[in-house]
Formats: sequence, C-alpha cells, structure tokens
Amino acid sequence: MLKIVYMKNLIKTFFIFIVIISTSNVQAQAGFGVKGGLNFTFFKVEEGSFGETPDVELGYYIGCFVDFEIENDFLLQPELLYINLGDFDFLNAPIYLKYKIKDHFDILVGPSLNYFFDFSNAKLKVRADLGFAYTFTSRLDLHMKYTIGFEEISPNGVFLGLACKL
Repeated sequence: MLKIVYMKNLIKTFFIFIVIISTSNVQAQAGFGVKGGLNFTFFKVEEGSFGETPDVELGYYIGCFVDFEIENDFLLQPELLYINLGDFDFLNAPIYLKYKIKDHFDILVGPSLNYFFDFSNAKLKVRADLGFAYTFTSRLDLHMKYTIGFEEISPNGVFLGLACKL
C-alpha cells in the first residue's frame, strides 16, 4: 500500500513539473507525450555445474515524456515510466540526449534512474540506456532501448513500444 502512495506522489510531482514547463516560455520548444510497451529483462542465474544461464522475464511499461529542443537536431528527453516485471514494480526515470540522425530516425542515450519498490532491499539503481526511435507521423513513433545494469543485481533489458505526442 505504501508503494502505491509513494508512486502516486512521484507521478503527481512529475505532472506538476510538466505543467510548469508547458506554461513557461519554453512552451514552443517542448513536446509532451505518453508511451508504453513491453520489456524483456535478462537475469543471470547460476545453475550448478551448467554455468550461467540467462533467465528472461517479460513485463510491461507505461509512462510519459517531455521533449525539450536544445538546438537543431538535439533534444533533451526526460521520461517517467512505471514498469511491472513479474513480481517486481519499479519507476524508471531516464534522461536522454536525443539526436535526429535522419528525417524519421533518432538515437537516444543517457543515464537511467530506477527506484525499485522491493528488489533485495536496494531501492535506487543507476543504469545506462541506448535507444532508437522511428517516427511514423509527427505524433507517433516506435522505439526500442537497451538498458545496461552496472551492478550484478541490476539486470539488463530490452524495451519495445510506442510513443504518442499529445
């Protein structure tokens, strides 16, 4: 119950931040949207004399993002995502530097802060993300990212989903 209250407060804070940004002078240079999709997380499991065997867990994510135009083809894109992965729930807050490679193709790179509600009593993890997005229309894109965990208990993952600018 406490994790639901904490998550609601964090999401409310993010939305207040979005409202403040959208009413300020950067309104013409910022875009807001929602995204969601599937994530595939790879855990490494030691199995006796068989060595390490990757164990894959399928989950989903949903959240929101803001695009801030820095200059020409560069944008800053912070996100707030709720991720459900089997028995684990956590918040993911990546901060991407987004570069438009071609008309419909973007690359995203940056750190990712993750708050695990109960993942071996270690609450906050920092990971690195590398992502790609293909823009179908001015409002809809398909994205994929790879997340690298720096600690052995922080797993790697692949995210695949859709984003819609509002």
